[in-house]
Amino acid sequence: MGKTSKDKRDIYYRLAKEEGWRARSAFKLLQINEEYNIFEGVLRAVDLCAAPGSWSQVLTKKLRQNTSNTDDVKIVAVDLQAMAALPGVKQIQGDITKISTAHEIIKEFEGLKADLVVCDGAPDVTGLHDIDEYVQSQLLLAALNITTHVLKEGGVFVAKIFRGKDVTLLYSQLKLFFDYVTVSKPRSSRNSSIEAFVICQNYKAPPGYVPTMVNPLLDHKYCNFNQFTGSNRIIVPFNACGDLSAYDSDTSYSLLLDGQKSYEYREPVQEPINPPYKDILDKTKTLQIKND
Repeated sequence: MGKTSKDKRDIYYRLAKEEGWRARSAFKLLQINEEYNIFEGVLRAVDLCAAPGSWSQVLTKKLRQNTSNTDDVKIVAVDLQAMAALPGVKQIQGDITKISTAHEIIKEFEGLKADLVVCDGAPDVTGLHDIDEYVQSQLLLAALNITTHVLKEGGVFVAKIFRGKDVTLLYSQLKLFFDYVTVSKPRSSRNSSIEAFVICQNYKAPPGYVPTMVNPLLDHKYCNFNQFTGSNRIIVPFNACGDLSAYDSDTSYSLLLDGQKSYEYREPVQEPINPPYKDILDKTKTLQIKND
């Protein structure tokens, strides 16, 4: 990352470094909470696809405000990749499609279930929207699947979604489990991005539904999805968070913001521990040493 061009281009990246967040995505969860107050009364939370840990940071800060005894707050972060430790956050390096992961989460909560489940996971995008939307939808369904195992009745589920022409099917599946489903676009999410977030409130499983990890997709036992065409398609409320006074993630800003007299570059709080491009970097360094 460049020390000038990147900073000028992305205001939330700069603010994340200045405020100590591990990634700019922290502002997305903060802005969602401003609109929906999803942290109210929450003491047990699960952060799926958590690395590098910015959403876990937000959960740690906000949930401790709900009680005078911080030991009552329990946060479990789950990811396939390793993540640097965070105070008060139990990490599980595991697969969200495995039943063993769900059992580990419930074990950490001492047999109780979570008040809130959040998921900011996304695939490595290809640029081909149809493929990206499909892979993201499967990830969201996997997150929903494990959520049915660990979320208490009346709980809240927040997850990233890629909006596309076939997103109605996802909405219909979510509506089966939650009384209220809303799509929200935080101010820190770039307008050029197809990402948004579903805020699903008041969890209530369909009658007779038994959580299972066999297949993350729902079958026609609970609903005939072929009916969701034309005027019968599922339409959920859409909300753009923030107002015109907030920073625009697609706008370039001067390095000197209001009230600042000087700008000091700061390194990112949390570098990727095991990034997917690590192997190629190591090979490149090896070649450079040989050439020298």
